[in-house]
Amino acid sequence: MYGKLHGACLYGIDGVLIEVETDLSNGLPQTAIIGLPDSAIREAVERVRAAIKNCGFKYPSQRVTINLAPADLRKEGSSFDLAIALGLLTTSGQVVLPVGERTLFIGELALDGSIRPVNGVLSMVDLAKREGFDSVLLPQENASEARLITDIRIYAIHHLADLIPVNDHAQGTPDGQVTDQNCTATASKQVIIHSYDHLPQAEHIPLCEQEELASNMEDYSDVLGQLHAKRALVIAAAGMHNILLMGPPGAGKTMLIRRLPSILPPLTEKESLEVTKVYSAAGKWKESSPHLMHVRPFRAPHHTISAAGLVGGGGIPKPGEISLAHRGILFLDELPEFSRHVLEVLRQPLEDHHVTISRSRAVFKYPAHFLLAASLNPCHCGFFGNNTEHQRCTCSPAAVARYRSRISGPLLDRIDLQLEVSQPKDWREEKESLSSADMRKQVLVARAIQIRRYSKLPFSWNSELSGQMLRKYAVLDQNAAELLNQTMDALGLSMRAYDRILKLSRTIADLHESEKITTSHVAEAIQYRHMDKASANLSEM
Repeated sequence: MYGKLHGACLYGIDGVLIEVETDLSNGLPQTAIIGLPDSAIREAVERVRAAIKNCGFKYPSQRVTINLAPADLRKEGSSFDLAIALGLLTTSGQVVLPVGERTLFIGELALDGSIRPVNGVLSMVDLAKREGFDSVLLPQENASEARLITDIRIYAIHHLADLIPVNDHAQGTPDGQVTDQNCTATASKQVIIHSYDHLPQAEHIPLCEQEELASNMEDYSDVLGQLHAKRALVIAAAGMHNILLMGPPGAGKTMLIRRLPSILPPLTEKESLEVTKVYSAAGKWKESSPHLMHVRPFRAPHHTISAAGLVGGGGIPKPGEISLAHRGILFLDELPEFSRHVLEVLRQPLEDHHVTISRSRAVFKYPAHFLLAASLNPCHCGFFGNNTEHQRCTCSPAAVARYRSRISGPLLDRIDLQLEVSQPKDWREEKESLSSADMRKQVLVARAIQIRRYSKLPFSWNSELSGQMLRKYAVLDQNAAELLNQTMDALGLSMRAYDRILKLSRTIADLHESEKITTSHVAEAIQYRHMDKASANLSEM
């Protein structure tokens, strides 16, 4: 006897369709699960056995072979329990599922037959929709997440007994009576399920328009002065450019960056689905949320984080902080305090916008398109170049150079905006400060221009320009090109820094609603390469 149902699992953050094949044959009673299962799947035999017995059915006393296809793909997690249990019941003739309805089964079984939630349901349901399935049957706790995907029926159950229609609950035969109050099927009775209409169907929530930012979000009106830094943050938000703020303690670096989400453009529907998939795979999606995530993520890991915590990994690989910051902001406060090894793993994701985690039997790919925002002090004591009557720098030039050398040159090259933030002056006399709403208006203007310009291309931000596309959309006139070439020679900039300045110039021109990049736009972009200038000055000391 042979049967086949469909389940799914996660591969990175994407769902993968798995065929759950069941074969019953004569021989000594034993159960084998094949197809590269992990320990959680191998242990499913005992969970399924107990759940079937406690729901009044009979576990087959034959030689049972369960194959998870494709056989060369490593399977992990407990999402196959429900498909395995129903595969055994249908193959042994105890349950007949609806004919002509292609259904995906997802869920972990408890010993009493209860259905427990699993991670990554959003990706699995999205896969089922794209593969042409009619419906998905999954745990009740995952219903709010699954209903975000439209045009597919979602049936949510909390117990294996929910599958049995009410009229079958009322019938029975003298033998094999069940003691569990939730299950009244009998071992000798065949349960025929003509349709799933008796099951509760989750109502879909259409993808809503982006909501306004929360009213309790921190606002830039709280920051007095620092107009230069606010201008740089507007540029960073408008083009999704990486930014680094350097200044003495108490200058407002952290305060400025933590308010950056308040001026970012909203997520598009495609971006919302991407971000929610990442959080679903990581088990961090909030069930109370009625919609896809609409606010760009903001992640601020502590400097003691490991490389695996930052990029992802583990025995069962999970997304790291850079993937949780996908389409949002990764904030590294006090950058030199992070381990050199941890910082260096950022170099490849900053260029490729994804991270690849290799294992002996599988390779996982996680998205990592984020805006890197970082802050640091100019030296160990924090007052180099910012001496006052009360505070003076006690660090030697060698100590300053050693402190800054914790951040490698290749990593600095990948940060577009590098500027110094000084202590604000005359802030007591300032009556009004530039608010987040004012700054966000500028950002949205530049964002709209980029969306129109790159509408037929696979990217939509100036920071993603490279190669031929960069030369096409960031054309300099002769004066601007000469200025940039002279700066390259004076500061000894790399070709990567040259490209970063071009991208910045393109964004600054968009903020001014100018299609042409002028000398003033290039000059402003050059002044944001503060660390290059600082390195040149230190080398002369």
